[in-house]
Amino acid sequence: MRTVVFDAPPATSAAHAWMPSSPCGPGCIDAIDEVGPARVAARLAGIAGLLLSYPIAHTVTPRGKRAPLQRGYARLLLGCLGLRLRVVDHRVAAGERGVVDEGDTALAPAGFGAADRGVLVVAGHISWTDIVALASVQPLGFVARADMVDWPLIGNLAKLMRVIPIERESLRGLPGVVAAIGARLAAGERIGVFPEGTTWCGRAYGTIRPALFQAAVDTRTPVQPVRLRYLDRHGVPCTVPAFVGVDTFASSARRVLRSRGMVAEVVLEPVLEPGADRRELARRCEAAVRGAAHDALDGTEWIEAGHTRVQDPSLATDAPEVRRPRRRPVLRGRRSTAAAR
Repeated sequence: MRTVVFDAPPATSAAHAWMPSSPCGPGCIDAIDEVGPARVAARLAGIAGLLLSYPIAHTVTPRGKRAPLQRGYARLLLGCLGLRLRVVDHRVAAGERGVVDEGDTALAPAGFGAADRGVLVVAGHISWTDIVALASVQPLGFVARADMVDWPLIGNLAKLMRVIPIERESLRGLPGVVAAIGARLAAGERIGVFPEGTTWCGRAYGTIRPALFQAAVDTRTPVQPVRLRYLDRHGVPCTVPAFVGVDTFASSARRVLRSRGMVAEVVLEPVLEPGADRRELARRCEAAVRGAAHDALDGTEWIEAGHTRVQDPSLATDAPEVRRPRRRPVLRGRRSTAAAR
């Protein structure tokens, strides 16, 4: 066993007590093998071609046939970012494990739920690449930071995917976001959420907050827990794609584009029925996403930054907004030698 110490920068003050903040920063980012400038240029050219052609392809494709188109473009975009997709399905019969790697064979039509019913897809949040990885499994809408539509590369895609914007600084806007999610779920759509509320490095993680689960409870919509992680070319979990700390989109994108041999692994856990209590549903979902079965996959001990736990906000529009004092956290955890190989 060896100890891994994450000396993270202080969490910044939040606009209100609910707003999550991650202490992850540059010290969390691993070194990784890199490709040369020519490969980076080729990847950028491929991304540009996809982003220019997709709006046209989307417009000319009949609505009923857009799902395969969207999934195909997402997989191509993931490949241009230098990432392979690996899907692990834990929903298969007991004693079996469905694993499909696009580097070895054509991906099976894995999905997040029944075709004729909405589903709330819940995952931990590591990077902006999470959206591309999940969309590569099956097209879905997302709840995402409101300024994403202004980002280069993926802003236009966010608009076409009908992203539900959320202003994390505005607690008063939360009921409207929950209502929008509920309406889309009731219409039979798949909606992805990252209820940690911010990005983490992939080894440390935040608490799954209950608020957005209210939409699933209100509409009786099932929840699909997803374990999402990134592996280097040796199969070891890595933090290179993490969008944390002082990262800008440009600096994060450069790091991803220069990486060699990374894999985005999407693990589909058994679907959960919503029940009647969003807090209880959030706890069940967190157990699925962070449970002991995950540790069995790689021997990694996950680190929970408990200092960011705050009380779930009321969904009332008159909930008070208060400021939280600065803290200087240090995350400590251990990783097994098996995971380090």
